[in-house]
Amino acid sequence: MSEVNVQLKNGAQASLPAPVTVADALKRLDRDAAKQALIARVNGREVDLDFKLEAAESGDAVQIEAVLPGTNDALYVLRHSTAHLLAAAVLDLFPGTKLGIGPPLLDDPRYGFFYDVIAPQPLTEADLPVIEKRMRDLAKRNVNYRRDEIAKAEALHIFAERDEPLKVELIEEKGGETVSVYYIDNTPFIDFCVGPHVANSNRLKAFKLLAISGAYWKGDQERPQMQRLYGTAFFTQEELDAWVKQREEAERRDHRRLGRELDLFSIQEQYGQGLIFWHPKGGAVRKEMEDYLRDELIKRGYGLVFTPHIAKRKLWYISGHEENYADSMFAPTELEETEFRLKPMNCPFHIGIYKSAQRSYRDLPLRYAELGTVYRAELSGTLHGLMRVRGFTQDDAHLFCTPETVLREIVDCVDFAYSVFKTFGFERFKVELSVKGNDTTKGYLGSDEDWSHAETALVGALDERGIPYERIEGEAAFYGPKIDIKVEDAIGRLWQLTTVQFDFNLPERFELEYIGEDGQAHRPVMVHRALFGSVERFFGVLIEHYAGAFPMWLAPVQIAVLPITDRINDYAESVARNLRAASLRVETNVRSEKIGAKIRTAQLQKIPFMLVLGDREMEEGTVAVRERSRGDIGVMTTEDFKALAQRLVESRALVNIAESGV
Repeated sequence: MSEVNVQLKNGAQASLPAPVTVADALKRLDRDAAKQALIARVNGREVDLDFKLEAAESGDAVQIEAVLPGTNDALYVLRHSTAHLLAAAVLDLFPGTKLGIGPPLLDDPRYGFFYDVIAPQPLTEADLPVIEKRMRDLAKRNVNYRRDEIAKAEALHIFAERDEPLKVELIEEKGGETVSVYYIDNTPFIDFCVGPHVANSNRLKAFKLLAISGAYWKGDQERPQMQRLYGTAFFTQEELDAWVKQREEAERRDHRRLGRELDLFSIQEQYGQGLIFWHPKGGAVRKEMEDYLRDELIKRGYGLVFTPHIAKRKLWYISGHEENYADSMFAPTELEETEFRLKPMNCPFHIGIYKSAQRSYRDLPLRYAELGTVYRAELSGTLHGLMRVRGFTQDDAHLFCTPETVLREIVDCVDFAYSVFKTFGFERFKVELSVKGNDTTKGYLGSDEDWSHAETALVGALDERGIPYERIEGEAAFYGPKIDIKVEDAIGRLWQLTTVQFDFNLPERFELEYIGEDGQAHRPVMVHRALFGSVERFFGVLIEHYAGAFPMWLAPVQIAVLPITDRINDYAESVARNLRAASLRVETNVRSEKIGAKIRTAQLQKIPFMLVLGDREMEEGTVAVRERSRGDIGVMTTEDFKALAQRLVESRALVNIAESGV
């Protein structure tokens, strides 16, 4: 009888009769891990717990790591498996339903998963409790999730026979010689899916269906309309209950609603989904964001650059985007027998600036920064306000370094990110290190040695600053590993913003060089860096973090001047002119309304300060000051108030003067 040598991450090891399932191996070596594990990694590859281990010809030990609750990987599996349970319930309740896709969502604070379906009858919000009840009934039956590896031709036959045309289409596009399918026992559910999944529905205890919306298959409006069912799932009911409470608060802070109420931005169907119109008030906030960032960039030795929005398609073949990113790019357009594409990223353009002259090691590092607008062909079902759009502006930078200086540059990028976040009022962070892992199907470029060197540099930067991080296997960019920094907002949600990426691929593809101290040509190292991530997304996060009540320096309108009667209007206008001359953003409300209505309007617009002006203020040259959260705070001269307002703005204070006690 053959045996397989098994070793856990904690060092426990044993020789077991082969074949043996991962679950049985875990039971032998770590019963606690066996009870908790949702899936496992075998030599770095994620697998189901019933995956069978065979004896290796080399005799080397098989490395097993249990994926436990409390990690992103485990939550991903939990939600993915719950999405399958949702589809099984829909098939059970509505026979004849056609299935689309059902992915988990970890970066969307609104939802945890969705499944697209074409049901034989239109589904409504009233159907969600019925479907959720059927999901609970199925979960309580302790049904097994079962994987089968079959020939592509057999899979096509199975799904064609079940009249699942969308699954047939996916298999034809993505399937290899063999494909994996998943069953949920004792249900009509079968899916084309790479998995992995939980072994049994008894792991699915805390879930909730949330919403239903329209969607198109692959975002193509020429295809039949589908319905997207959204839900979420957690490991415990306590986590779910806390999330539901948080979601209620999130709805109050929803940037789309506040964007309309505060007149910050709009998205107009006539012009296209996912395209943002910045209104003057939103533009005022954007200017503050960008002015701050540009000032910091100059202080830190970056050169500000500007590049085109379009380039020859040939450029994207060189960069590797045509090979690895084409699905996210808008279709080519042709002019004079030459094909062009809108840019999804700025990096090849910054490379063009680098290549415009010969570089010496004395020139490096070179830091190019651009607030560059890019365009991505996001599917309509994934679009969400400012958070997921088709045209957006990245605060993008590319750093060209020698191997000796790259670690210092990465450390500086991380420091820069933390400084930016704290300036805008974020104090808590989560850091992830996304690496290649052992998945060979994702089209990663470069040698193992390149990847090891890049990962070492990123880890070194985090270690130097003592920053804890979670290692995420298989989520690296196709050209190198990356650091992702997520910020926690005022109600505890995490938002993905900053990315620092190591790139050894593009310098090679574009044949970048610098002349070293030895007089020979050398290949530079490249670092991609975005701090806001995108101006649009960061603005959306700010709106929700502050619930629209921005601190003074960011507020679209900083001061509302409110005359009590029409005879005070001229004085009100003179006060406003004085404050505007000091670069303060001021609105004067001279409508024939009672002062209470004017104050209420200013409060609803979340304006930090209101200056109430009557006969006495006009006679004495003073202003009666109200602060939006504290009410009346006293009378002062216009000059004294102006000085206080300027101090708040110049210091970028995060609380108003009445709140801070200054």
